[in-house]
Amino acid sequence: MTETSMSSRPTSVDEVSSLVRRAQQESLPLTVVSGGHGPWSHDPDAPGLRIELGELTDIRVDGTRVSVGGGATWGAVAAALAQHGLAISSGDTASVGVGGLTLGGGIGWMVRAWGLAVDQLVGAQIVTASGDVVETSENAHPELFWALRGGGGNFGIVTRFDFEAHRLPGIVFGEYAVSGDAGAVLRVARDVLRDAPRELTVTFMDVPAMDPSAPAGASLNAVWAGSDPEQLRAVMAPVAALDAVTEKISTPRYRDILMEMPAPEAEAPAGPPGFIGGNGLFAEVKDELIDRLVAFRAAYPASIIFLRSLGGAFGDVAQDATAFPARSASWFVMAGAFDIPGLVDDAARAAIRADWQLIESGRLAEYGNFADSERPEAVPGMFAAAGYARLRAVKAQWDPQNVFRRNHNIVA
Repeated sequence: MTETSMSSRPTSVDEVSSLVRRAQQESLPLTVVSGGHGPWSHDPDAPGLRIELGELTDIRVDGTRVSVGGGATWGAVAAALAQHGLAISSGDTASVGVGGLTLGGGIGWMVRAWGLAVDQLVGAQIVTASGDVVETSENAHPELFWALRGGGGNFGIVTRFDFEAHRLPGIVFGEYAVSGDAGAVLRVARDVLRDAPRELTVTFMDVPAMDPSAPAGASLNAVWAGSDPEQLRAVMAPVAALDAVTEKISTPRYRDILMEMPAPEAEAPAGPPGFIGGNGLFAEVKDELIDRLVAFRAAYPASIIFLRSLGGAFGDVAQDATAFPARSASWFVMAGAFDIPGLVDDAARAAIRADWQLIESGRLAEYGNFADSERPEAVPGMFAAAGYARLRAVKAQWDPQNVFRRNHNIVA
């Protein structure tokens, strides 16, 4: 750690407040890290003060109201809530922090049944740029609360999230291994989701080999918010009937479908490979888009395509009710290729970028939680136009000096 880089792990909201005041007094750039991995590495040696919230992990349940510390991870939350027969729609990975995912929106396995993570948020405790501790909800500082639901970490440090959880008697998990035409599977899955009950959320993923526990290949996974396997089997029958698909149905606990990230290994000095591509929220997945995604995966061996169904409860929320950009989207789509030194040259990079630009051309907005770098020019495209103007006004009120700027930064 350099002389100009400091790190602190506060154990209370008062300590967070003191650290923010110190950063202001000493003109120290601030980096804020919640409980788990995020879209960037957040270099621990970056100049300034790094506030790590990993000690703020309390989870308190009162009926269906759940208060979660700003440093908790979704795996811990899911395990705690399971003891009460409850769940919150979260991310896919146990080690992801509640803070980062929620502030960016939070697309998870229950997005069609219950909406985004921010749609379940009913209040928050936040340390502002002045170091003040503020309680916010729809009735207390409502514009700030609106901005927290999708506007990212631009407005302060959230030390406690208050959610309204859902009763969950069980889930059904469907695994559909794809051994043939991925395009045909995607078309049928898309058609199923047009009229599917909101209890169903699916993902499609086609990846290269990541590690021994994650071999290469295409698969479609489905979660049914309910305990009857036959309900999932019936709605997914058109997918399971395809020759290219093998179906496996199980009834795990919700906590157990959250992925566990492998323990990090020592990295080479050059670090991990870069990623060329991006993501988008799409009103619909047309045949042309499916063809482009399948062709992209085939053209670049070290590439990924990923899709998740939206709609249902996600689409019930009015566009101006939260800062999240595109409530009319029916699918989230990501595609990209790893920029592996020695395997990808300048010509290949240009081809990958050109193919991705064709894919993204029809998107409604970019989803900030899956954007893997800080690109100031891209930030307006992460919000609806009216929402972005409103976010800038909230920023001007609560953080006019842009103290919280190491993020997808909104500038007043």
